[in-house]
Amino acid sequence: MISYKRSRKILKNSIIKIANEFVKSSNCTYRVSAENILCKSNNPAGNNAAFDGYAINSNDTNYLNKKKSKLFKIIGSVAAGDKPNKKKIQKFQAIEIMTGALLPKGFDTIIPVEQIIFDHNKKFILVNKKIKKNQHVRFKGSDYKKNDLIIEKGTIIEASHVLALKTLGIKKIKVKKIPNILFFSTGNEISNLNKIPDWKVRNSNSSYIQSINRNFLFNFYNGGILKDNDELIFKRKIKKFFNSKIDIIITSGAVSAGKFDYVPKIVKKFRLSNYFKGVAIRPGKPILFAKIKGKQKVIFGLPGNPISLAACFRFFVYPYLQNLLGVKEEKPIKATLKNQFVKKINYTRFVKSKFNTTKNSKIEVTILDGQESFRVKSFTKSNIWTLLPSGKSKFKKGDIVDCFFQDQPNKIF
Repeated sequence: MISYKRSRKILKNSIIKIANEFVKSSNCTYRVSAENILCKSNNPAGNNAAFDGYAINSNDTNYLNKKKSKLFKIIGSVAAGDKPNKKKIQKFQAIEIMTGALLPKGFDTIIPVEQIIFDHNKKFILVNKKIKKNQHVRFKGSDYKKNDLIIEKGTIIEASHVLALKTLGIKKIKVKKIPNILFFSTGNEISNLNKIPDWKVRNSNSSYIQSINRNFLFNFYNGGILKDNDELIFKRKIKKFFNSKIDIIITSGAVSAGKFDYVPKIVKKFRLSNYFKGVAIRPGKPILFAKIKGKQKVIFGLPGNPISLAACFRFFVYPYLQNLLGVKEEKPIKATLKNQFVKKINYTRFVKSKFNTTKNSKIEVTILDGQESFRVKSFTKSNIWTLLPSGKSKFKKGDIVDCFFQDQPNKIF
């Protein structure tokens, strides 16, 4: 049995290659950028109006005040989307302008419509003070300049990025392909039926992994249920896996030391470049990992208890996915522990917890009762995992601990 730290190091040294592809920018959320995405043009494309109002030349107001005012002739109107007027303007002229409209040549400042004083025919506006240049003007390239970085390589693309890409006219971007995971449940006791006898267990692990695929950046393929005597079938499935589009096999159950726990035995029949079986963690100690030698394929054998499976996916499989996709390692949420907890000193613990923020925006976390790996009730009451590292046994109220969301990456705090 190895330490959690050692197992993570093995995972980092066992990366498989994931190819790139181009996708439409309108359909790229939850994808990972495979290169830096740069701006191809300025945004705004030209100087434009930040308010509805009237555009004038500020030089025409240099000597104006309440005692010395001037009427500016309204020569037209320009709205957002209108082609700007390129005619040379005369002194003391104004043009009505709408928010977002390009500022016509010769005009350099805008008076908001609320401040306008019209003559009685509304053919002129009265200006009785000096108006500063560039007032209420959005400048060309003030948001993005050409060749500015929009999205950094390795970024998980969100809806806000799509807004920027479409605003800036970027039709397609290069992203990492989505890793394909083939999932097998194991055991005679596992059933896909809703009504089951007492000696059966509903196949919830498969549904759980499928439910988190979008947040955790993978495609889910259900391999079905492997029975206790399906060793040869599993071996054939692995051989078929070598020539398939699947990148990762994950099994649930049959990974411990029981009579029918055949996953480690079958996996070890293949040529492996990296392997571990058993990590000093709770829950999930029997976890297995194997990289197939000469193939861009890996296998994770996760325990069958639902909470063990959830913890092992969160703290082994997802960090592995992040690494092979080039996503920066997520940072833990630092929280203040509200209650004490004691564990074995040489074990890393993943504990079901509930976090909240105080009125002073302080993040606090409570470790819940019911930490056993079969208890689902406490998992539904929790909203975060607390990671308690090895090397320390007693955690006291007030200690600062590392936390990770259950069903999504840590993207905030």
